[in-house]
Amino acid sequence: MSVVGFDVGNLSSYIAVARGGGIETIANEYSDRLTPSVVSFGEKLRTQGHAARSQAITNFKNTVSQFKRFIARKFDDPSVQTDVERVPYKVTQLEDGKLGLQVQYLGEQDTFTPEQVYAMLLTKLKETSEVNLQRKVVDCVVSVPQYYTDLERRGILHAAEIAGLNCLRVISDTTAVALAYGIYKQDLPAPEEKPRNVVFVDCGHASLQVSVTAFNKGKLKVLANASDRQLGGRDFDWLLAEHFAEDFKTRYKLDVKSNMRAWLRLLTECDKLKKLMSANATEISMNIECIMNDRDVSGKMKRSDFEALAGDLLKRVEGPLRSVLEQTKLKPEDIHSVEIVGGSSRIPSIKETIKKVFKKECSTTLNQDEAVARGCALQCAILSPTFRVRDFTVTDLTPYAISLKWEGTDGEDGSMEVFSKNHQAPFAKMLTFYRKEPFKLVAQYTDPNLPFQEPTIGQFTVNGVVPTAENESSKIKVKVRVNGHGIFTVSSASLVEKLAPQAEEPMETAQENGPNNKEEGGNEQQQQESPMETEGGTAPDGGAAGEGVSKQADTKAGEADGEKESQQENGPQEASKENGDNSKSENGSTETEKGAKKSKKTIKMRDLTITSVIDELNVNQVNLFQEKEGKMIAQDRQEKEKNDAKNSVEEYVYDMRDKLSEQLELYASEQEKEAFRALLNETENWLYEDGEDEAKNVYQSKLTSLQKHGNPIVSRYTEAQERPAAFEELGKALVVYRKVLNQYAEGDEKYAHLEKEEIAKMGKAVTEKEEWRNSKENAQNQLAMHQNPTVTIAQIRTEVGTLRAVCDPIMNKPKPKPKEEPPKDEGAKPDDTAASKEGGAADNKEEKMEEDGQQTTPSEDNTKGDTGQPDPEMELD
Repeated sequence: MSVVGFDVGNLSSYIAVARGGGIETIANEYSDRLTPSVVSFGEKLRTQGHAARSQAITNFKNTVSQFKRFIARKFDDPSVQTDVERVPYKVTQLEDGKLGLQVQYLGEQDTFTPEQVYAMLLTKLKETSEVNLQRKVVDCVVSVPQYYTDLERRGILHAAEIAGLNCLRVISDTTAVALAYGIYKQDLPAPEEKPRNVVFVDCGHASLQVSVTAFNKGKLKVLANASDRQLGGRDFDWLLAEHFAEDFKTRYKLDVKSNMRAWLRLLTECDKLKKLMSANATEISMNIECIMNDRDVSGKMKRSDFEALAGDLLKRVEGPLRSVLEQTKLKPEDIHSVEIVGGSSRIPSIKETIKKVFKKECSTTLNQDEAVARGCALQCAILSPTFRVRDFTVTDLTPYAISLKWEGTDGEDGSMEVFSKNHQAPFAKMLTFYRKEPFKLVAQYTDPNLPFQEPTIGQFTVNGVVPTAENESSKIKVKVRVNGHGIFTVSSASLVEKLAPQAEEPMETAQENGPNNKEEGGNEQQQQESPMETEGGTAPDGGAAGEGVSKQADTKAGEADGEKESQQENGPQEASKENGDNSKSENGSTETEKGAKKSKKTIKMRDLTITSVIDELNVNQVNLFQEKEGKMIAQDRQEKEKNDAKNSVEEYVYDMRDKLSEQLELYASEQEKEAFRALLNETENWLYEDGEDEAKNVYQSKLTSLQKHGNPIVSRYTEAQERPAAFEELGKALVVYRKVLNQYAEGDEKYAHLEKEEIAKMGKAVTEKEEWRNSKENAQNQLAMHQNPTVTIAQIRTEVGTLRAVCDPIMNKPKPKPKEEPPKDEGAKPDDTAASKEGGAADNKEEKMEEDGQQTTPSEDNTKGDTGQPDPEMELD
């Protein structure tokens, strides 16, 4: 099973895998561990990564980037409109109010959703992983910004599904960094001690994220998050580009912003200038050739000037930093360290701002670019049953407060906050309602300062609710939860049915911990109704990540969601007393009465169905997008194979043309060379004219036709180069066998056991092969190099094999073993004779073992260890 973590950033992406006892970041086909988060569409195929980024200026209308910020967003959202103004491609409004990315693909205008484009990038990352791991990749963990909403996280899951991936967990960027930081730390405080508080600051290309995490040995808990989703490296690039655009307008009379290609080139150069100023305090020059109207431009800036220009942006950095301190009520002296990640955190002024707020130097113990991907891979290893990882519990939090609304039975609507801001996650709560008919629950965010327009999460309808036999409201238990992905769901609902009470004598009361009773002939499990309406609200501690998630579901064996029950009817009713001795029934009577006999009431739970309406991709849309993605993958593969076939023809033409004038010149006649050169030139002209865009089989046929002319020439060259070695091999074998024949003729004891018939057979074979070799060598020497050889290397090696098959068995025939006579000792006693026989047998046995080369010493037998199979699991220490 693969263990892969994907950090899909706004500018670039990284892939980390668990392998070789640890986590490593893998490289793509360009030997680069960074893969640009760009997808480009062309007339014949689409490209992702580096190939797509190379078209960002030449094909900007059909090259899509920054699409991560559009997932699950509405077109008329003000923040979306701000981003739309910054992208060079066309963004349109879809029928459902969301947005689509419009491009030209395969010669036609097409519109893709952001989830589809995100899936295209995941497809590229998946292929890179499979090439590196040499196995199929399915399970993965994907990172998202901590401020992502419920719908955005669902969009990421849909994108992974479209790409053929099973996303085990959607994890926040800063939480992944915290995991990568804490799991390797050996000096964390014990669980009962005061935790170590660490601040993580992730300043990337498009956003700033800050998190405070408390560490104890074997666990981490996220205390608070804060972010600015409109502050990142691209904002500093944009600011510099605006500055130089005005400068060029004044000095060169060029309006760079009126030309999209010129503007994109300026943004690229400003990004380079920003990085150079981060490393140098001196004045840095910037030169752009032919930016527009065949004009060259130049500019320069110092770091101090840049910081003055970006003063307003730098002030915004303080907001999220101070926010996490206010949320956690921590002081700078309570912070152990401040870890920074993300490309834009390298800007010196941002480091100084962080230092000013937390009164500590920024720490860079983590890889600033790859830490998120490594944390994702670790989370995937924790969730994978194949890998053994050090026990480490991850407790995340919900970024926004979540409330439920419902219609009351008396016409008054009710609402309550079920999860507060920074509530730990994953977590579940049990709510109690009293209803006679199906009812609806509307989940939404309650924070008035949301960074997005639509607060609604979804609408959930509890079906199958009926009144009791007395026509009163039934008791409904509804379980709501925030799962490991950070997604809110109404996970289950049950109708509590009370059964007829059974009278029992006081002395015959069933034990408290005894088995549950069952109805006679029924299969429904019964339980004694608790006098309390609140079930224990404990924090989750299941699985190595706070809530284990299997490959196929959100839950895993060993998960323990904290459940908290509250009673709701027309509004927030009073909760039942947790320590009360009695509970009030629906008709107002007490459930238990003091007397000689006690009435034991039993209940049974009947599961209810839940219908959800959420503004996300439905099953049909996901299946449709999966099918379309499969077709695009097939189209890409077909186009690649066609281009490879075309390149093979082109390469063969250039290669053979050069070789005909060099190493192959002597192995082709003048007529052959002239005809072959003409065919090569004709093929070259065809490639750039009529054959520029042909089917794969056409190029394959063209290559086969060329090889019919070129292969005989190449074969002559190869035969001429390797023939001497083949004849030499045959000659060496003949020398060895001739020497054996001579030694036999001279009476050598080594071969005295051979039969005359065998020696005659061997001599005949050697003589025939000597005559064959001499005749073939003489005939070959009479031919010119451009003529076909009289004997091939294969034929020579066949003759060598035939010769060895005849001579080797005869030459290596073992000598017969001499017959041994029993010892004759007339004066020996019977016991001595027997002993001598045993000793002789033992000596013969030892001698035989030595002769056969099979003797084993006692030390060898005794030192053989247990060589069991290696443990297939990996332990990350």
